[in-house]
Amino acid sequence: MKRTLLILTLCGLTLIAKSQNTSVEQSTFGLQTGVLGIWAYNEVKLSNSIALRTELGFDFGIWETTYYDDYNSPFILTPVIVVEPRFYYNLKKRSKNSKRIDGNSGNFIALKTSYHPDLALFNTDDAPVVSDFAIIPTWGIRRNLGEHFNYEAGIGIGYSFTFAKRAGYSEDKGGLEPNMHLRIGYKF
Repeated sequence: MKRTLLILTLCGLTLIAKSQNTSVEQSTFGLQTGVLGIWAYNEVKLSNSIALRTELGFDFGIWETTYYDDYNSPFILTPVIVVEPRFYYNLKKRSKNSKRIDGNSGNFIALKTSYHPDLALFNTDDAPVVSDFAIIPTWGIRRNLGEHFNYEAGIGIGYSFTFAKRAGYSEDKGGLEPNMHLRIGYKF
C-alpha cells in the first residue's frame, strides 16, 4: 500500500511539473548597445507570449537627407523613446526542445513605435534637428549569452513621419523607413 501511494505521488508531481505554463518573464530590465546607439529597456508581461517593451536611449546618426543639404554630413546624438509590443511566438517550442527562454530569449514579431524629439546632445555642424515618429513592424530574435548577457537582431520596414515645419522647413514629410538592428545587452 505504501509503495502504491509513493508511486501515485511521484506520478502526480510529474504531472504538476509538466502543467506549468511557458511564458515571457513578468518583468525584465537591461541595457543594450549597438553600432548606432545605447538604450535602457524594460519588458513587462501582458500575456504568456506578449510583452510590452519600453525603451529610452540615444541614437547616433550621420544624417544625409533633403533637410541637411547645407551641412556636411552632421553627426547627431539624439534621444529616442520607443514603445513596442512584442509577440514571442516560439517559447513553447524552445522550452519543449530544452532551449533557454529566460530573459525572453526567443523569436518575436513586434510593432516598434518610436519618437525622436527635436533635441540633440551632440551636433557637429549645428544642423537643425527634425523630430520624427515611426511605426515599423519588425521580426527579430533574442538569445542569451551566459547569465546576464544577450544579443538581439531585428529587421522590418514601416512608416515614418517627419515634423519638418517645426524646424523651419516648408513642409512635413512621410515615407517608408527600414529598421535593422544588431545589439548586445546586459540584463539586470
